[in-house]
Amino acid sequence: MPARAQSDPGEFTVRALAYGDAVVRALEAELQQEYAERYGGVDESPVDPSQFAPPHGVFLVGFAAAEPVASGGFCRHDDEAAEIKRMYVVEDHRGIGYARRLLAALEARAAEAGYLRVVLETGLHQPEAMALYESSGYGPIPGLGSYAGRPLARSFGKELLRAG
Repeated sequence: MPARAQSDPGEFTVRALAYGDAVVRALEAELQQEYAERYGGVDESPVDPSQFAPPHGVFLVGFAAAEPVASGGFCRHDDEAAEIKRMYVVEDHRGIGYARRLLAALEARAAEAGYLRVVLETGLHQPEAMALYESSGYGPIPGLGSYAGRPLARSFGKELLRAG
């Protein structure tokens, strides 16, 4: 097991980047390698980079100091729901709280964009992701996306708090 980074989670900042940005592409390559290791192949669900563009979506990268350590985005699922996709934390930076902070930032941005809820899909070979979502108020929902109905796929949803 790799040694965990001893970064101070207080140094974590989040920036919106284009899905085609080199930093995002590098993190996405790491994520796809992890999918290959856990599931025997990369994520085959189609992704159009424009789906992460405002006003209906965004892609965020979390930085510990100047190092990119986490990423994820949301896109329009339907008129009322955003779908969170491509959540990832670099292996040496897991267990520090970056995923939870990035998830909170995505939820806040989705609420600001006018969405009432968020949905997402993950898999049984990602128990730490499922634990994060469940402990963050997500509950199981019917399958969604290209993995709906597949035995390893799990879908979750959460109502967003609205300001006002």
